[in-house]
Amino acid sequence: MILYYQTHSPFARKALVFAHEAGVADQLQVIHHETSPTSHNASVHAENPLGQVPVLLRPGAPAIFDSDVICAYLDTLHDDRKLLPQVGEARWQALRLQSAAQGLAQTGIALRWETERRPEQLRYDALAEGYRQKIEATYDWAEGALDDEAPLHVGHIALATTLSWMAFRHLPSFGSRARLTRWFEAFEKRASMRATPLSGDTHD
Repeated sequence: MILYYQTHSPFARKALVFAHEAGVADQLQVIHHETSPTSHNASVHAENPLGQVPVLLRPGAPAIFDSDVICAYLDTLHDDRKLLPQVGEARWQALRLQSAAQGLAQTGIALRWETERRPEQLRYDALAEGYRQKIEATYDWAEGALDDEAPLHVGHIALATTLSWMAFRHLPSFGSRARLTRWFEAFEKRASMRATPLSGDTHD
């Protein structure tokens, strides 16, 4: 299988960290692709009409996107404990945390558009402030809601890779949330995170 990837995408990294944690990373050929809303990548668009990574190319089967779907698929390729709980409240807690993490990353991306990437004369300060408030509220929520005693699941992976990206992009810090920070610092030491470092800049 081929994973279309980007070394500075929180979503692509989530999928690759998941692959490492599920023990299937050796089944992937990882190919970096630069793509953004203002920089068309024909190879990525040929597989994903949204032009976004990650995309998983499977022999003899249609490509899969986005990171949520890729992780769900990868979880079917191994016989160990599933990282997406299959039944009960554990499933909904994992998916809830994943959803919050995905939304946090998307909000961080939106804030970067309003503070760095959009031409200065087109930036909307009130919108940027609204994004900051969403980010801070999500940090506060995660500080209280994080199920850090639960077995590793997809929500943990999504949250850790998003927090790592937020720090990488110098977006609002979560450092004042002591419990969240302790958990994140421990997660950063996992082999899956060390094997997938963030690097590079966005090319528009």
